[in-house]
Amino acid sequence: MSTPGELITNRVFDELQPGLRASLRRVIRMEDIQAFALVSGDVNPAHVDTAYADASRFRGVIAHGMFAGALISSLLGTEFPGPGTIYIGQSLHFHRPVRLGDALDVEVVVMDCDAETHNVRLDCTVKNQHGELVVSGEALVRAPTSKLALPRVSLPELHLFDPQARLLHWLASLQLRQALRCAVVHPCDEESLKGALDAGKHGLIVPVLVGPAGRIRATAAQAGLSLEGLELHDCAHSHAAAEVATAMAAAGDVAMLMKGSLHTDELISAVLAEPRLRTGRRLSHVFRFEVPSYAKPLLVTDAAINIRPSLEDKADIARNAIELAHALGVAQPRVALLAAVETVTPRLSSTLDAAALCKMADRGQIRGAVLDGPLAFDNAISSEAAEIKGIQSKVAGQADILLVPDLESGNMLAKQLEYLAGASSCGVVLGAKVPIALTSRADKALSRVASAALAWLMAEAGSQPAAGSEAGRQAQHR
Repeated sequence: MSTPGELITNRVFDELQPGLRASLRRVIRMEDIQAFALVSGDVNPAHVDTAYADASRFRGVIAHGMFAGALISSLLGTEFPGPGTIYIGQSLHFHRPVRLGDALDVEVVVMDCDAETHNVRLDCTVKNQHGELVVSGEALVRAPTSKLALPRVSLPELHLFDPQARLLHWLASLQLRQALRCAVVHPCDEESLKGALDAGKHGLIVPVLVGPAGRIRATAAQAGLSLEGLELHDCAHSHAAAEVATAMAAAGDVAMLMKGSLHTDELISAVLAEPRLRTGRRLSHVFRFEVPSYAKPLLVTDAAINIRPSLEDKADIARNAIELAHALGVAQPRVALLAAVETVTPRLSSTLDAAALCKMADRGQIRGAVLDGPLAFDNAISSEAAEIKGIQSKVAGQADILLVPDLESGNMLAKQLEYLAGASSCGVVLGAKVPIALTSRADKALSRVASAALAWLMAEAGSQPAAGSEAGRQAQHR
C-alpha cells in the first residue's frame, strides 16, 4: 500500500557507476504465493497444495522460482535505476527453494555502463535470512536519462480469500472424542446424503438414515456412495421420516438430528410435536459464518425458525446463541442486537426490544455474554463506523453474535453474507433436548459436515447419552 504524497524517484544514467548497489527485503507469506499463482496461472502443486508439498522432496510448500525474479524486477523498476528504466534482458540461476516465512534480501550491483547506448549491466542476487544464495543472475537495462519524481500510484487493494479454508481449519481443530449417533432425516439427494456420510468420515456422527429406502439407495448408487454398514430405517415419505427420527431422539437412541432434503418446517413441526424433546426454551436457529473480511467467526440468529419473535422469544434466541458461542470457546461473547438505527425509538419495535434485552442482561435474566443494542449492522461489525457515529460500546465493531429483528431480515442478511461477501456457513437449531444440524437444501456437503460439527459440540456440551445406545445397536437394518 502506498502512503499519500509518497514519491518514487530514479537514478539517471549519469549517476550510475560500477559498484553502486541497491537492495530490498521481502518476507514470503502464503498469500504472496497464492497471489502469484492466480496472476501467473502457475498452480504447480508444489506451490499451492499443502498435502502434496509436504510429501514432496521439499517437505513443504515452496514459492515459485520466478517470484524472486519478480522482486528483482520490482527493485529495478521502482528504485534502482527506477522510473524510466527499460528491461532488456535477465538471466537467472536457481540455487535453493524459497519457503514460507523466508526473508529474502534482494540486491543489484552495477557491473558496467555503456555511455553510447545508456545500457547498464547489473549483478543480481537473492539470499535468504541465513545468508544462503537462493537466486543469482545478471540484468541488462537501459537506464533513464531524465530525472523523475512521480507520485506512487495507489493500486487497488488485493484481498485473497478461500471461502472454505477457514471452515476446514475450524473442523480440523475440533478435538473429537467419539462419534455420536445422528438420525439423518430424508437424505434423498446427493448433497444431503454425501454430507451425512462425510460427517461420519470426519468422526462426528454415526449416520442413521431415516427415509424412503429405495430413494436413498438409488441416490447413493447414482452418486457413487457406499451405504455399507449403515442403519437404514425405511419410511414412506418425508413426514413419516421426521416423525420416526424425532421419536428416536426422544427415546435416547440418537444424540442429534440432521436435516436431509425435506422442508425445514416438516422437521421442526415433528420436533415440536414430540413432548419428550421440549425443554421450555424456544427453538431457534444459529448460523455460524466465516466471513473473509471479518477477523473471527460470526453467529447470526434467528434467520430460519422464528418469523416475528416476541421479546420473550428473543431472550431465548439470545440464550441459545450464547450457549453455542460458549461451546465454540468464546467465554464472554459480544451480542449485537440489530435494528435499522442505533437509537431507541418507539416507531421501531426492534429498538425497544433491543433496549429491553440489554436491561434483562443487566438484571441477570440473560447471562454469559455482553449485550448491546440497538445497533445498526455497520456499527455492529465496524469499529470505524461506530467511532464515526460516536458510539461507545464494548460490542460495536467486534460482535460475536448478531441477533436480528425477525426472520426476513435475518434470512436476507445470511444470504447476502454467503452470496455477496463470499462467506461459508453452517447452522444448527437449539432449544430442544437434542441439537439439530440444519442447512438450506441448496447447501453443499461441506456446509452439512460443519453443521453436524455444531450439533456435535452442543450434544457434547449437553452430555447427550446416545453415543452407541443399545436401542441403536438393535435397530432393524432394512
